[in-house]
Amino acid sequence: MVERARQIDDFLAAAGWAGAARTPLAGDASGRIYQRLRRGDKSAVLMDSPGEDVSPFIRITRHLESCGYSAPNIYAEDLAQRLLLLEDLGDLSFDRCLPADSAALYGAAVDLLAHLATQALPGGCPVMNEAHLAGEIRLFAEWWPPQGGGDGSLAAHADAWVEAWRGAYRPALAIPSGLALRDFHAGNLMWLAARRGLGRVGLLDFQDALAAPICYDLVSLLQDARLDVPDNIEAEMIERFVAAFPGLDRDAFRASYAVLGAHRNLRIAGIFSRLARRDGRRGYLEFLPRVWRHIETDLGHPALAPIEAWLARHVPADQRAGA
Repeated sequence: MVERARQIDDFLAAAGWAGAARTPLAGDASGRIYQRLRRGDKSAVLMDSPGEDVSPFIRITRHLESCGYSAPNIYAEDLAQRLLLLEDLGDLSFDRCLPADSAALYGAAVDLLAHLATQALPGGCPVMNEAHLAGEIRLFAEWWPPQGGGDGSLAAHADAWVEAWRGAYRPALAIPSGLALRDFHAGNLMWLAARRGLGRVGLLDFQDALAAPICYDLVSLLQDARLDVPDNIEAEMIERFVAAFPGLDRDAFRASYAVLGAHRNLRIAGIFSRLARRDGRRGYLEFLPRVWRHIETDLGHPALAPIEAWLARHVPADQRAGA
Protein backbone atom coordinates (compact mmCIF):
# COMPACT_ATOMS: atom_id res chain seq x y z
CA MET A 1 0.00 0.00 0.00
CA VAL A 2 2.81 2.41 0.85
CA GLU A 3 4.57 1.66 -2.43
CA ARG A 4 1.35 2.18 -4.41
CA ALA A 5 0.73 5.50 -2.67
CA ARG A 6 4.24 6.62 -3.63
CA GLN A 7 3.67 5.61 -7.26
CA ILE A 8 0.44 7.62 -7.36
CA ASP A 9 2.11 10.65 -5.76
CA ASP A 10 4.93 10.52 -8.32
CA PHE A 11 2.44 10.17 -11.19
CA LEU A 12 0.38 13.14 -10.05
CA ALA A 13 3.46 15.25 -9.47
CA ALA A 14 4.70 14.53 -13.00
CA ALA A 15 1.24 15.47 -14.34
CA GLY A 16 1.25 18.77 -12.45
CA TRP A 17 -1.29 17.73 -9.84
CA ALA A 18 0.92 17.35 -6.76
CA GLY A 19 -0.88 18.22 -3.56
CA ALA A 20 -4.35 18.20 -5.12
CA ALA A 21 -7.23 17.41 -2.76
CA ARG A 22 -8.57 13.90 -3.33
CA THR A 23 -12.10 12.59 -2.83
CA PRO A 24 -13.09 8.94 -3.42
CA LEU A 25 -15.63 8.32 -6.18
CA ALA A 26 -18.00 5.38 -6.39
CA GLY A 27 -16.40 2.39 -8.08
CA ASP A 28 -17.86 -0.60 -9.88
CA ALA A 29 -17.64 -4.38 -9.74
CA SER A 30 -14.02 -4.29 -10.96
CA GLY A 31 -10.88 -3.61 -8.93
CA ARG A 32 -10.47 -0.10 -10.32
CA ILE A 33 -10.35 2.80 -7.85
CA TYR A 34 -11.43 6.33 -8.76
CA GLN A 35 -10.64 9.61 -7.00
CA ARG A 36 -11.67 13.15 -7.86
CA LEU A 37 -8.81 15.62 -7.67
CA ARG A 38 -9.35 19.31 -6.99
CA ARG A 39 -6.86 22.14 -7.34
CA GLY A 40 -8.42 25.54 -7.09
CA ASP A 41 -11.32 25.69 -9.55
CA LYS A 42 -10.00 22.76 -11.61
CA SER A 43 -10.80 19.08 -11.23
CA ALA A 44 -9.76 15.76 -12.74
CA VAL A 45 -10.28 12.07 -12.05
CA LEU A 46 -7.55 9.60 -11.11
CA MET A 47 -8.16 6.06 -12.34
CA ASP A 48 -6.06 3.59 -10.36
CA SER A 49 -6.20 0.19 -12.01
CA PRO A 50 -3.63 -1.94 -10.16
CA GLY A 51 -4.80 -5.29 -11.50
CA GLU A 52 -5.83 -4.38 -15.04
CA ASP A 53 -4.11 -3.17 -18.20
CA VAL A 54 -5.23 0.37 -19.03
CA SER A 55 -4.23 0.28 -22.70
CA PRO A 56 -7.69 -0.93 -23.89
CA PHE A 57 -9.27 2.06 -22.14
CA ILE A 58 -6.83 4.41 -23.86
CA ARG A 59 -7.40 2.81 -27.26
CA ILE A 60 -11.21 2.95 -27.03
CA THR A 61 -11.13 6.50 -25.61
CA ARG A 62 -9.23 7.76 -28.62
CA HIS A 63 -11.55 5.92 -30.98
CA LEU A 64 -14.65 7.39 -29.35
CA GLU A 65 -13.15 10.88 -29.46
CA SER A 66 -12.42 10.42 -33.16
CA CYS A 67 -16.12 9.66 -33.67
CA GLY A 68 -17.08 12.92 -31.95
CA TYR A 69 -18.34 11.43 -28.67
CA SER A 70 -17.73 12.68 -25.12
CA ALA A 71 -15.32 10.16 -23.66
CA PRO A 72 -13.16 11.71 -20.92
CA ASN A 73 -9.98 13.30 -22.21
CA ILE A 74 -6.81 11.59 -21.00
CA TYR A 75 -4.56 14.20 -19.39
CA ALA A 76 -1.77 11.83 -18.34
CA GLU A 77 -1.04 8.12 -18.50
CA ASP A 78 1.39 5.61 -17.03
CA LEU A 79 0.88 2.19 -18.61
CA ALA A 80 3.50 0.49 -16.45
CA GLN A 81 1.88 1.63 -13.20
CA ARG A 82 -1.65 1.38 -14.67
CA LEU A 83 -2.62 4.91 -13.79
CA LEU A 84 -4.62 7.46 -15.79
CA LEU A 85 -5.54 11.07 -15.15
CA LEU A 86 -8.88 11.80 -16.82
CA GLU A 87 -11.22 14.66 -17.56
CA ASP A 88 -13.89 15.06 -14.89
CA LEU A 89 -17.30 14.73 -16.55
CA GLY A 90 -19.10 15.75 -13.37
CA ASP A 91 -21.73 14.08 -11.21
CA LEU A 92 -24.87 14.30 -13.34
CA SER A 93 -25.19 10.68 -14.37
CA PHE A 94 -28.38 9.58 -16.11
CA ASP A 95 -29.54 7.61 -13.09
CA ARG A 96 -29.44 10.81 -11.03
CA CYS A 97 -31.58 12.60 -13.61
CA LEU A 98 -34.23 9.89 -13.94
CA PRO A 99 -37.18 9.46 -13.93
CA ALA A 100 -37.51 13.12 -15.01
CA ASP A 101 -37.07 13.55 -18.76
CA SER A 102 -36.76 9.79 -19.30
CA ALA A 103 -37.74 9.97 -22.96
CA ALA A 104 -35.23 12.75 -23.70
CA LEU A 105 -32.35 11.10 -21.87
CA TYR A 106 -32.91 7.61 -23.24
CA GLY A 107 -33.57 9.09 -26.67
CA ALA A 108 -30.18 10.84 -26.64
CA ALA A 109 -28.46 7.60 -25.59
CA VAL A 110 -30.26 5.57 -28.26
CA ASP A 111 -29.37 8.12 -30.94
CA LEU A 112 -25.72 7.77 -29.94
CA LEU A 113 -25.95 3.98 -30.19
CA ALA A 114 -27.55 4.19 -33.63
CA HIS A 115 -24.74 6.48 -34.78
CA LEU A 116 -22.05 4.30 -33.18
CA ALA A 117 -23.38 1.29 -35.09
CA THR A 118 -22.49 3.03 -38.36
CA GLN A 119 -18.88 3.78 -37.41
CA ALA A 120 -15.83 1.73 -38.38
CA LEU A 121 -14.45 -0.55 -35.68
CA PRO A 122 -11.16 0.36 -34.02
CA GLY A 123 -8.15 -1.72 -34.96
CA GLY A 124 -7.56 -4.89 -32.97
CA CYS A 125 -11.12 -4.96 -31.67
CA PRO A 126 -12.12 -8.28 -30.02
CA VAL A 127 -15.15 -10.01 -31.52
CA MET A 128 -18.23 -11.44 -29.83
CA ASN A 129 -18.71 -14.87 -31.42
CA GLU A 130 -20.14 -18.20 -30.29
CA ALA A 131 -16.95 -19.16 -28.45
CA HIS A 132 -16.89 -15.84 -26.61
CA LEU A 133 -20.54 -16.13 -25.60
CA ALA A 134 -20.14 -19.75 -24.51
CA GLY A 135 -17.24 -18.80 -22.26
CA GLU A 136 -19.26 -16.03 -20.66
CA ILE A 137 -22.42 -18.03 -20.01
CA ARG A 138 -20.57 -20.88 -18.28
CA LEU A 139 -19.99 -18.50 -15.39
CA PHE A 140 -23.66 -18.74 -14.37
CA ALA A 141 -23.57 -22.52 -13.93
CA GLU A 142 -20.26 -22.32 -12.10
CA TRP A 143 -21.31 -19.73 -9.51
CA TRP A 144 -25.08 -19.80 -9.04
CA PRO A 145 -26.63 -19.64 -6.43
CA PRO A 146 -25.18 -16.78 -4.34
CA GLN A 147 -25.37 -18.74 -1.09
CA GLY A 148 -23.44 -21.67 -2.56
CA GLY A 149 -24.66 -25.01 -3.76
CA GLY A 150 -22.81 -27.25 -1.37
CA ASP A 151 -22.37 -30.25 -3.63
CA GLY A 152 -21.73 -28.13 -6.74
CA SER A 153 -24.60 -29.86 -8.55
CA LEU A 154 -25.27 -26.97 -10.92
CA ALA A 155 -21.63 -26.79 -12.02
CA ALA A 156 -21.82 -30.49 -12.87
CA HIS A 157 -24.33 -29.57 -15.61
CA ALA A 158 -22.28 -26.67 -17.02
CA ASP A 159 -21.46 -28.45 -20.28
CA ALA A 160 -25.14 -29.14 -20.96
CA TRP A 161 -25.90 -25.53 -20.08
CA VAL A 162 -23.42 -24.24 -22.65
CA GLU A 163 -24.70 -26.70 -25.25
CA ALA A 164 -28.29 -25.53 -24.71
CA TRP A 165 -27.23 -22.06 -25.85
CA ARG A 166 -25.55 -23.01 -29.12
CA GLY A 167 -28.71 -22.94 -31.22
CA ALA A 168 -29.74 -19.59 -29.73
CA TYR A 169 -26.41 -17.94 -30.44
CA ARG A 170 -26.82 -18.34 -34.17
CA PRO A 171 -29.82 -15.96 -34.44
CA ALA A 172 -28.23 -13.70 -31.83
CA LEU A 173 -25.21 -13.19 -34.07
CA ALA A 174 -27.16 -13.01 -37.34
CA ILE A 175 -27.75 -9.25 -37.31
CA PRO A 176 -25.09 -6.64 -38.20
CA SER A 177 -22.32 -5.89 -35.71
CA GLY A 178 -20.79 -2.67 -34.47
CA LEU A 179 -18.79 -1.49 -31.48
CA ALA A 180 -20.44 -2.43 -28.17
CA LEU A 181 -19.21 -0.58 -25.08
CA ARG A 182 -20.50 -3.48 -22.91
CA ASP A 183 -21.63 -1.55 -19.80
CA PHE A 184 -23.77 1.06 -21.49
CA HIS A 185 -26.36 1.88 -18.81
CA ALA A 186 -27.67 4.87 -16.90
CA GLY A 187 -25.00 4.73 -14.20
CA ASN A 188 -22.22 5.00 -16.79
CA LEU A 189 -23.78 7.80 -18.87
CA MET A 190 -23.27 11.44 -17.92
CA TRP A 191 -25.60 14.24 -18.99
CA LEU A 192 -23.49 17.12 -20.32
CA ALA A 193 -26.18 19.70 -21.04
CA ALA A 194 -23.74 22.41 -22.11
CA ARG A 195 -22.53 20.32 -25.07
CA ARG A 196 -24.27 19.81 -28.38
CA GLY A 197 -25.76 16.84 -30.21
CA LEU A 198 -24.37 13.43 -29.38
CA GLY A 199 -21.69 15.12 -27.28
CA ARG A 200 -24.29 15.65 -24.53
CA VAL A 201 -23.95 11.97 -23.58
CA GLY A 202 -20.77 11.46 -21.58
CA LEU A 203 -19.34 7.93 -21.72
CA LEU A 204 -17.66 5.96 -18.94
CA ASP A 205 -16.49 2.37 -18.36
CA PHE A 206 -15.92 1.15 -21.91
CA GLN A 207 -12.54 -0.59 -21.68
CA ASP A 208 -14.13 -3.97 -22.46
CA ALA A 209 -15.59 -2.79 -25.78
CA LEU A 210 -15.78 -5.31 -28.61
CA ALA A 211 -17.49 -5.95 -31.92
CA ALA A 212 -20.97 -7.32 -31.18
CA PRO A 213 -24.49 -7.38 -32.64
CA ILE A 214 -25.79 -3.82 -32.73
CA CYS A 215 -28.53 -4.56 -30.19
CA TYR A 216 -26.12 -5.50 -27.39
CA ASP A 217 -25.69 -2.05 -25.85
CA LEU A 218 -29.38 -1.34 -26.36
CA VAL A 219 -30.14 -4.34 -24.16
CA SER A 220 -27.63 -3.06 -21.61
CA LEU A 221 -29.36 0.33 -21.55
CA LEU A 222 -32.98 -0.82 -21.48
CA GLN A 223 -32.65 -3.96 -19.33
CA ASP A 224 -30.73 -2.17 -16.61
CA ALA A 225 -29.81 -4.29 -13.59
CA ARG A 226 -29.77 -1.31 -11.25
CA LEU A 227 -32.95 0.61 -12.02
CA ASP A 228 -36.35 0.06 -13.59
CA VAL A 229 -36.90 1.23 -17.15
CA PRO A 230 -40.65 1.60 -17.80
CA ASP A 231 -42.01 -0.87 -20.35
CA ASN A 232 -43.29 1.92 -22.57
CA ILE A 233 -39.84 3.55 -22.63
CA GLU A 234 -38.18 0.26 -23.54
CA ALA A 235 -40.66 -0.32 -26.37
CA GLU A 236 -40.35 3.28 -27.61
CA MET A 237 -36.55 3.19 -27.58
CA ILE A 238 -36.37 -0.14 -29.39
CA GLU A 239 -38.58 1.32 -32.09
CA ARG A 240 -36.47 4.48 -32.23
CA PHE A 241 -33.29 2.45 -32.68
CA VAL A 242 -34.71 0.07 -35.29
CA ALA A 243 -36.13 3.00 -37.27
CA ALA A 244 -32.56 4.19 -37.84
CA PHE A 245 -31.91 1.03 -39.89
CA PRO A 246 -34.68 0.73 -42.51
CA GLY A 247 -33.17 -2.39 -44.06
CA LEU A 248 -32.90 -4.29 -40.78
CA ASP A 249 -34.99 -7.46 -40.44
CA ARG A 250 -37.13 -6.68 -37.39
CA ASP A 251 -37.84 -10.32 -36.50
CA ALA A 252 -34.12 -11.07 -36.61
CA PHE A 253 -33.46 -8.01 -34.45
CA ARG A 254 -36.05 -9.09 -31.87
CA ALA A 255 -34.54 -12.59 -31.69
CA SER A 256 -31.05 -11.19 -31.18
CA TYR A 257 -32.31 -8.71 -28.56
CA ALA A 258 -34.06 -11.47 -26.57
CA VAL A 259 -31.18 -13.96 -26.74
CA LEU A 260 -28.50 -11.43 -25.84
CA GLY A 261 -30.77 -10.00 -23.16
CA ALA A 262 -31.15 -13.41 -21.51
CA HIS A 263 -27.44 -14.12 -21.96
CA ARG A 264 -26.37 -10.79 -20.52
CA ASN A 265 -28.69 -10.97 -17.54
CA LEU A 266 -27.80 -14.57 -16.68
CA ARG A 267 -24.14 -13.65 -16.91
CA ILE A 268 -24.81 -10.70 -14.58
CA ALA A 269 -26.59 -13.05 -12.15
CA GLY A 270 -23.49 -15.25 -12.22
CA ILE A 271 -21.16 -12.28 -11.66
CA PHE A 272 -23.21 -10.98 -8.73
CA SER A 273 -23.29 -14.48 -7.27
CA ARG A 274 -19.51 -14.80 -7.63
CA LEU A 275 -18.97 -11.42 -5.97
CA ALA A 276 -21.06 -12.60 -3.01
CA ARG A 277 -19.57 -16.08 -2.67
CA ARG A 278 -15.93 -15.46 -3.50
CA ASP A 279 -15.40 -11.84 -2.47
CA GLY A 280 -18.01 -11.30 0.23
CA ARG A 281 -19.49 -8.38 -1.74
CA ARG A 282 -23.19 -9.03 -1.17
CA GLY A 283 -24.48 -5.55 -1.99
CA TYR A 284 -25.12 -6.48 -5.62
CA LEU A 285 -27.61 -9.17 -4.59
CA GLU A 286 -30.30 -6.54 -4.12
CA PHE A 287 -30.43 -6.20 -7.93
CA LEU A 288 -31.10 -9.89 -8.58
CA PRO A 289 -34.94 -9.75 -8.51
CA ARG A 290 -34.86 -7.15 -11.29
CA VAL A 291 -32.27 -9.17 -13.25
CA TRP A 292 -34.46 -12.25 -13.03
CA ARG A 293 -37.49 -10.27 -14.24
CA HIS A 294 -35.51 -9.35 -17.35
CA ILE A 295 -34.53 -12.99 -17.80
CA GLU A 296 -38.11 -14.20 -17.51
CA THR A 297 -39.23 -11.66 -20.11
CA ASP A 298 -36.51 -12.64 -22.56
CA LEU A 299 -37.19 -16.36 -22.11
CA GLY A 300 -40.55 -15.83 -23.79
CA HIS A 301 -38.83 -15.82 -27.18
CA PRO A 302 -38.99 -19.23 -28.94
CA ALA A 303 -35.24 -19.19 -29.66
CA LEU A 304 -34.66 -19.59 -25.92
CA ALA A 305 -36.83 -22.68 -25.39
CA PRO A 306 -33.82 -24.96 -24.64
CA ILE A 307 -32.52 -22.48 -22.06
CA GLU A 308 -35.92 -22.22 -20.40
CA ALA A 309 -36.09 -26.03 -20.25
CA TRP A 310 -32.62 -26.29 -18.66
CA LEU A 311 -33.50 -23.67 -16.06
CA ALA A 312 -36.81 -25.37 -15.30
CA ARG A 313 -34.91 -28.58 -14.51
CA HIS A 314 -31.98 -27.13 -12.58
CA VAL A 315 -33.03 -23.68 -11.31
CA PRO A 316 -36.78 -23.81 -10.63
CA ALA A 317 -38.70 -20.58 -10.10
CA ASP A 318 -38.41 -20.67 -6.29
CA GLN A 319 -34.60 -20.68 -6.55
CA ARG A 320 -34.27 -17.60 -8.74
CA ALA A 321 -34.44 -14.76 -6.21
CA GLY A 322 -30.92 -15.42 -5.05
CA ALA A 323 -30.74 -13.00 -2.15
